Amino acid sequence: MTRRADKRKTRGALSNPDSRFATHTSATFDDGWGTLEADDDPPPATHVHNDPARRVISRNSSPDVGFDYSINPYKGCSHGCVYCFARPTHEYLDHSAGLDFETEIYAKHDAAARLEAELRAPGYICRPITLGANTDPYQPDEHALEITRDLLDVADRFNQPVSIVTKSGLVLRDLDYLTSLANRGLVNVFISLTSLDRELKRSLEPRAAAPARRLTTIQTLANAGVPVGVLVAPVIPALTDAELETLIARAAEAGAECAGYVMLRLPHGVKHLFREWLATAYPNRVDHVMSLVNQLHGGRDYDPSWGTRMTGTGEFARLFETRFELACRRHKLSHRTAFDLDCHHFSPPPTAGDQYTFDFDG
Repeated sequence: MTRRADKRKTRGALSNPDSRFATHTSATFDDGWGTLEADDDPPPATHVHNDPARRVISRNSSPDVGFDYSINPYKGCSHGCVYCFARPTHEYLDHSAGLDFETEIYAKHDAAARLEAELRAPGYICRPITLGANTDPYQPDEHALEITRDLLDVADRFNQPVSIVTKSGLVLRDLDYLTSLANRGLVNVFISLTSLDRELKRSLEPRAAAPARRLTTIQTLANAGVPVGVLVAPVIPALTDAELETLIARAAEAGAECAGYVMLRLPHGVKHLFREWLATAYPNRVDHVMSLVNQLHGGRDYDPSWGTRMTGTGEFARLFETRFELACRRHKLSHRTAFDLDCHHFSPPPTAGDQYTFDFDG
C-alpha cells in the first residue's frame, strides 16, 4: 500500500528542490515553533504560460531513438509522473524539476502556425515527426488548448507523417485526423504502459490515464485501423518488472502490433525525487530497487552512455531482454519502436495568392 501526503495526492513529486542552475538556494528547517507540522498550504495549482517559438521542429542525432524530428507542444507535464526523465529540462527555465515541472506548464500556442511555416520552407526534407518525445502531447491542458489537435490538422493537410507517444486516452478525441492519416500510411501511436496496478499508478503517475483506460485506447485505435504499439516504460526493477509478461499479453489482446521497453532512467535531480517518492511509498523496497537500478547503470543511479542508457547493462538487463523477446514472440508482437511511414505523399497545399501551373499536351 502506498502512502502520500494528502495535499499532494494529485502530484507526483513530493518536494520542489532548487534548480541545479540556481544562484541562490534555500532550505526548510524546524525553527522550534512547530511550523513544519502545520501543513495548511493548499495543493499546488497549475499555471499555464505562453511559450512562443520561432521554430517547433527539433532535430535529433541520438542513435538511441528511432526518429530524426520531434515536436513537444508543452514544456513540463501535469501528468506528474515522478520518474519522468524530462524533469531536469525545467531547470533551464529557472524552475524546479519537482513540483514546478508539474505545475508551471509552458504551452506553444502558435505551434501549428510555426509548423506550417517550417513545412513550407524550401529546404525542408520530409521525415516522420514524433509528437511527445519529451513530454506528453495529450496532457490535461490539451483538453482546452487543442495544440496537438491543431498540429494534426497541419499534418493532415500537408501529408506529413507523424508518430505519437502518449499515456492519455485523450488521443481518441482526434480519431478523425488519426484515421484520415492512417488511410495514407502517415501515422502511428504508441501507448506508454507502466503497470496494471491502479494503486501504484495513482501514486507513480497521478494524473495519467488509468491502466484500463490505456488498454481501451489501444483497442479503439486498432479497431479504427490506426497502427498502434505499446511501450512498457519505464521498467522499474523490483517494482514493475514482474508485470512484463502480463503487460505484453494484455496489450496484444487489445490490438497492439508491436512493443518496446525502456528501463528506468534517473538523470540529474530525478534520482533524488524518485528516491524520496520510493522511501515514502515503498520504504521496505528502497534498498532492493536502487541496488538493481545501480546494477543496470554501471554502479550509478544513471549512465547516459548512448546505446545502453535505455536498456541498461548487466545480468538483470540481459534477463529482462530475454523475457521481453519471448513475450513478444508468444503474442506475435514485433519488438520495435517505430512503424514505416510514407514520406512520398508530402505536399504543401497552396496558399492564397499562389499561382497555379497548367500542363499542356503536345
